[in-house]
Amino acid sequence: MDDGALPIGEEERAVRLAYTALSAKDRTAAELRTWLERKGIGHEPVEHAIRQLEAAGFLDDDRYARQFAADKRELSEWGSARIMRTLVGRGISSDLAADVVSERDRETELSAAIALLADVVGSPNDDRERKRAWALLVRRGYDPELAYEAVSAAGRG
Repeated sequence: MDDGALPIGEEERAVRLAYTALSAKDRTAAELRTWLERKGIGHEPVEHAIRQLEAAGFLDDDRYARQFAADKRELSEWGSARIMRTLVGRGISSDLAADVVSERDRETELSAAIALLADVVGSPNDDRERKRAWALLVRRGYDPELAYEAVSAAGRG
C-alpha cells in the first residue's frame, strides 16, 4: 500500500544539494528551485529544501535583492531600471524589486549618473559625445530623462 510518503533520501539529498549550491554563490529562491530541478530533484523535495534553507536564514530573497542592488550600484554603476529588470529576471517579486530600487532617491541616482559620466566620458562637448554619453547611461539602466539631465549637467562642467 502506497501512503504517499517520499523516500527518506530524496528530501535529504535536496537539502544537501541546496546547501552546495548556496555555498558556491548566493541565489534567489527561484534560482535555487530551477537549479535543483535541473539536478533531477522532484517538486516536493525542492520545496522542502527551500523552506528549510529559508527557515535557517541561508535563503532570503529580501537580503539577496538589497545586497545585489547595493553591489551593482557601487561596483558596476548600474541604474535603478537595470537593477529592477535583473532582479525580476532572477525571480524576485516585482514589488520587492520596486521597493529595493526606490531606496535610492532621484537626486542620488542623478549624482551617480553624473559621476559615471565624469569617470568614463568626461565632459561631453558636442552632439555626438552627448548622444554617446546618454546611450551609455541608458544601457547602464538609468531612466532616459535622468540620463538626459545628467548629460546636460556633465556638459556644463
